[in-house]
This record gives sequence, C-alpha cells and structure tokens, in this order.
Amino acid sequence: MSRILSGIIPDEAVFTDFRRQALSTDNWYSKYDKNGMEVWVEVAPVASSPQGNKNIPKVHKIKCRMTIKDVSAATMYDVLHDGLYRKKWDPTMLESFDIARLSPNADVGYYSWLCPKPLRNRDVVTLRSWQVTDDEYVIVNYSVKHLKYPPKKDLVRAISLLTGYLVKATGPNSCSFTYLSQADPKGSLPKWVVNKASQVLAPRVLKCVHKAGQSYPEWKEQNSPDQKPWLYPEQSTLPMMDPAELTIQRADSLENVDESSQLDVQESNKAEDSS
Repeated sequence: MSRILSGIIPDEAVFTDFRRQALSTDNWYSKYDKNGMEVWVEVAPVASSPQGNKNIPKVHKIKCRMTIKDVSAATMYDVLHDGLYRKKWDPTMLESFDIARLSPNADVGYYSWLCPKPLRNRDVVTLRSWQVTDDEYVIVNYSVKHLKYPPKKDLVRAISLLTGYLVKATGPNSCSFTYLSQADPKGSLPKWVVNKASQVLAPRVLKCVHKAGQSYPEWKEQNSPDQKPWLYPEQSTLPMMDPAELTIQRADSLENVDESSQLDVQESNKAEDSS
C-alpha cells in the first residue's frame, strides 16, 4: 500500500508488485487444489498491537487461481468490467455503478451486496485501475473515501485493502484466471470467521465468473457489442474527477457495527472446532 499512498492512482510499481504476488508461491500456503481450482492463503507475520500482543488475528490475504479451457482471456476481462452484464450474473449484488473517471485507465465506483442473514449487508467505494498487455490483463482496486458517498446507516462499509485480477492467455480460447484479495468486511465478525468464509466463498465466486464468461459473447452481441469503454476510453460517458478529491479509506476510521448479538456463537464455535 505504500506505493499506492505516494499517489492515489496506482503506478507501474503497483501493477508489478501485484503481478509478483499473483504469480508467486513463496510465503503462500495451499488450502485447496482440485479440478483446475487452487486456493492459497498468505503466510504473513503475526500482527502485533501497540501493547505488544502478538496474537491478534488479521484478515488473511487470499489467492485463487482457476484454469479456464473454454473462454478467452479477453472475454473474461470484459466480464470483469461490464457493469451492465454483472446485473445478469451476480446473485449477491444489491447495487453497482461507476461514479467518475480519474484517468483513461482508472475510475471510482460503488458496489453493495447481500450478506447471509442475520448479518447486515455490505457496501464499498473503490478506486479501480487496469492495465492491458499483449497476453495479460490486470485489474486492481482498493477502498477510498468519496465525500458524496459516505457510509450508509443500513449498510456496513467494508474495506478492500487490495483486491485484483490477473488474467493471462494460455491459448486463443483459454486462460489462467487469478483473483487476489485482502478485504475486511468490518462489523464485529471474528477474524477467523472472515478468513474461513473467504476461503470457501472465493472459489464459488470464480466459478460464477467463469460461467458468466461462457455466456458473455452471445449476450454482448445483443447489447451494444461495440461499446467497451474499458478498452476504448473515448467511449466513456462518465464525468472526470480530480483524484486529489479522494483519500485512502482506512479500516480503523470506520465504526465497528456490533453484530455479535445476531450471531449464533454456539454454531461458530462448532465450526471452529471442526476445522
């Protein structure tokens, strides 16, 4: 994040570092490897508090890689960008929209999603930036503060510390699809719950995105096939915004909403004991 803080829009060093993390196996612990889907959790130093407590759990950085044999890298990249199409395939989405452009390859947007009851639903405001080369596509995002989109009373504002995708072509109609994320859903969910849930949910999301990729070409043919502002910035109708109006959203500056009374502690303990 230090490189990001030097300028709100990611520079080449941020993309280089993200690629390194996405491709590296050093300091990553394998949690799952089956049927073309791999899941890793980063092996990181234990977080410590100012009081010297070194056992405070932190939100894991998780990485999933999926081998896709029937969809091109370019199509998967389009799926990730196409907000109109997301409404067709994302079952957890409540609301999603782009707010403004920051540069030809960066924008700021809003996304909210359904959480399993009795938890409160979440939302996030993120800065997203992307980079395309001959055979690979990279998207990174992280949470920012936007004065016109403060936290809402009926939602818990979550935090993306760093989330992104690396899509590499392996053939004309195949690719390697990597998702990397370190995100804090906030609220008062125990960190172990967050970490275990992310390891289960992330592969499900990737499978959903893969299925969306299979159907995208046919859908796009019927829905403005030539409109792809993520590839052709001149097509964008979003207003321009000065990046200086945004600041990095830090997790500790958000209120922790108490959801503990809504959680079945007994069931949580059972889940932890059975792991």
